[in-house]
Amino acid sequence: MDETAGSAVLDRRGFLVLGVGGAAVLADQWLSIDPPQLASVLRGGHIDAELVTCLEQRLPALRQMDAVLGGGHIRNLVDAELRLVTDLLTKGAYTEHLGQRVFSVAAELGRIAGWTSFDSGYHAAAERYWIAALRAAHTANDRAAGANILKCMSLQRMDNDRADEALSLAQAAREGAKSAPARVLAMLAVRQARTHAVRDEVRDCERLLSVAERNMGRADDEVTPGWASYFDRAEYCAQVAGSYLALEQHKAADDWLAQSLAVQSIECRRDRATYLIWRADSALGLGDVEHACELVSRAAPDVAGARSVRNRKRLAGIHTKIKKYRHPAVGALDDQLHGLIT
Repeated sequence: MDETAGSAVLDRRGFLVLGVGGAAVLADQWLSIDPPQLASVLRGGHIDAELVTCLEQRLPALRQMDAVLGGGHIRNLVDAELRLVTDLLTKGAYTEHLGQRVFSVAAELGRIAGWTSFDSGYHAAAERYWIAALRAAHTANDRAAGANILKCMSLQRMDNDRADEALSLAQAAREGAKSAPARVLAMLAVRQARTHAVRDEVRDCERLLSVAERNMGRADDEVTPGWASYFDRAEYCAQVAGSYLALEQHKAADDWLAQSLAVQSIECRRDRATYLIWRADSALGLGDVEHACELVSRAAPDVAGARSVRNRKRLAGIHTKIKKYRHPAVGALDDQLHGLIT
């Protein structure tokens, strides 16, 4: 953790650094090695329950800022928070119980730092944060948090056309968090379903979507970790749609995306832009060019407002598809997007 906070934010490479198979080894170690015992550290000030609660209460604001502003705006802020917590763990004195809580905070900060780096196109930095975060979650004996980090790493692998590793990570996440709350289980099942969809494994995808549906049906009856609260009905519907989009089942994808956007929070600008672009892709698959142009036009202001490299790439990608069609709406869309994709 100490070697990662502060240095990973300076990632100048922007691509994955773990060799082929490295992620699978990491996932296997996470599943098989027991968490260590925490000893009190006596080199600095005492960490008390009030301070730990304060650190925990800062996490939702960081998640919210990421959702509204995009990773590019808050990446340095999250790294600074991580350095603060890492410094406390290195120099402070704490009990076993409070130490586990602080390591859980560090794990979530590392996950957010990795996510904001991933969203900003800094893939090597994202890997470093997530590996450190996974170790922190392991030290805290927080299996569900570790599974969430592996889920993020799986998505990164999938975005970088490394579907086999994406599947290994998604499987390890589910295997290591079997006793997690229902909402977390639904989230992990959908992640694995999407990896199967990318691999065109229809039966496995549909089986896991059924698992996710059953778990979402009881999600509101159980206490959910704060980091999983984002996985609401809107996010669930969108992620199911992502699986169908990967399978090129455009009608099903469009139906699920319509449900997602109908209940999407107005504050989640980056996610709304993503799902509008996905729905535009499904509209093209259904042959409705005009509707696709309208959806991309609605997404453009949110793409402009949130600093997300991933969404700008999505916007450029859907624009390239749309430009192949001769339709009056295409020309108007070209004018609107000129400053965003050049």
